[in-house]
Amino acid sequence: MRIRTATITTLAVAATFALPSLAHADSMYHPANGEVGFTYHPEHFKSNKTRAEVVAEVEAARKDGTLRFYQLGLPIPVKNAGPGKTRQQVIDEMRSETPEQRKARMEMYTGG
Repeated sequence: MRIRTATITTLAVAATFALPSLAHADSMYHPANGEVGFTYHPEHFKSNKTRAEVVAEVEAARKDGTLRFYQLGLPIPVKNAGPGKTRQQVIDEMRSETPEQRKARMEMYTGG
């Protein structure tokens, strides 16, 4: 009976260590021992876009100027959505909010 329990325990421990490595089989990056910490396998990448769709997206980014930001690794500037609210409009909205809305706003700012 003890041998059976030890065998089951050993198999459970081995499975616990093997499962996380199996989860990385579909990704492009695999964990590796050593200083780098990962290996890169581009052949594991699976895309749901066609080449024509990707080329069209690159052309659109080139035309609107965002391609340069992507190439430099910079954040994309946000386009102006128009004039914002005045200080008085914001104060009026806060004074007229329901208790549920106030609670939701406070949870958003304080994290709970």
